Amino acid sequence: MIIHLKRIYEPYATADGVRILVDRLWPRGIKKEKAHVDRWFKDIAPTQELRKWYKHDPNKFADFSKKYHTELSKTVALDELIGYIDHHDVITFLYAAKEEKLSNAAVLKLIVLERLK
Repeated sequence: MIIHLKRIYEPYATADGVRILVDRLWPRGIKKEKAHVDRWFKDIAPTQELRKWYKHDPNKFADFSKKYHTELSKTVALDELIGYIDHHDVITFLYAAKEEKLSNAAVLKLIVLERLK
């Protein structure tokens, strides 16, 4: 299985495979009919409280990653996501954040790959 990360504002490509939006809020300025989103997993995203605390501050990223991992361990959302992607070879997690390396999608990808080992 290959998991790509892509900002939802980037153009759709067939090489994306199954496109999954992993943000809690729908991205501004993106029309649903043009987004090419196969599935929107709102509940896999960080809670509103964690998202507001984090604010994509690079200095908080390590703590954010730990807190997000803890949140995911207390919900069935991760199991549901893995059950869905388990049947696909190429997946793209879509996110709206400006910096991929600071996004929840980047953390989620690591968590999913670790879980699939």
